Amino acid sequence: MSLTDDKTTPASFSPEHARRALALARQTLQIEADAILALKNRLSDDTGEPLALAVQLLLNCKGRAVVSGIGKSGHIGRKIAATFASTGTPALFMHPAEAAHGDLGMVTPNDVFIAISNSGETAELMAIVPIIKRMGAGLIAMTGNDESALARLAAVHLNVGVAQEACTLNLAPTASTTATLAMGDALAVSLLDARGFREEDFARSHPGGALGRRLLTHVRDVMRSGDAVPSVRPDVSLSAALMEITRKGMAMTAVVDDQHRPLGVFTDGDLRRLLEQGQDLTRFSIADVMHASPRTIHPDQLAVDAVQVMEEFRINQLLVADAQGVLVGALHIHDLTRAKVI
Repeated sequence: MSLTDDKTTPASFSPEHARRALALARQTLQIEADAILALKNRLSDDTGEPLALAVQLLLNCKGRAVVSGIGKSGHIGRKIAATFASTGTPALFMHPAEAAHGDLGMVTPNDVFIAISNSGETAELMAIVPIIKRMGAGLIAMTGNDESALARLAAVHLNVGVAQEACTLNLAPTASTTATLAMGDALAVSLLDARGFREEDFARSHPGGALGRRLLTHVRDVMRSGDAVPSVRPDVSLSAALMEITRKGMAMTAVVDDQHRPLGVFTDGDLRRLLEQGQDLTRFSIADVMHASPRTIHPDQLAVDAVQVMEEFRINQLLVADAQGVLVGALHIHDLTRAKVI
């Protein structure tokens, strides 16, 4: 039997099917938006206190946040645990069935256990929650039922109940999982603010991401140094300086004094301008045509600061000088591109 023989699959996707699909998509988004808005309004009345208590419990936790749930709640729990971990709250996800077969040994009295169940009666969770309570770990429940067994056992209960699921059968977890995820995000954001979590802290837990590269990469990490840095003395001829530019492949050369401090810079662009003017290049020393007092950056500055300087002054190369003003490196915009800083 082919797929088109299946009575659940329409033979063709008619304009009427398209209109119904669009209407259901809009309805789904509206139901889920209403579910989140209901959570927001719920926190504005007296029932908002549990969120503050949950934040306090997690903030004072000397161990980790252990998030657990099964089925769709488990998938949401994994995301909540990952968000906690990346925003300054050490966390892990534990499958309740695996917990009952040994993984419970990973939970300590210093941890806070976050149990997620829409019904609040999930058998796999109810099998381990009493043990966690006897152990002395803190217990936060996220359910859709204030009167559920899990809600009654918890030190803090966060009600994530919804009026209806977005599923047309009102069966598949849709609005309820969206609301639970949003509550987890609200907890994580409240916690990162209470901890004074900063961009630099976020970058340290995301070293492979774009933000991590921008906030953790310093000029010294990507600059060219040693013999790779083109430099000449001010009394050399322009032709000798051009040879240095060619050898080092940076489309420029620094001009330095006897202490190796930058006096100027000469670039390929400067050479083109001289040629356009019809100048006799053989009669110049590099000091005659260099740009004096070149812009420099310190090696301990962030590489993103170098990008900002280059963009502001519309330059492609930047000299790197230490605190004594000695030339220690050079940057080309291609170096920053290769390092994925830009």
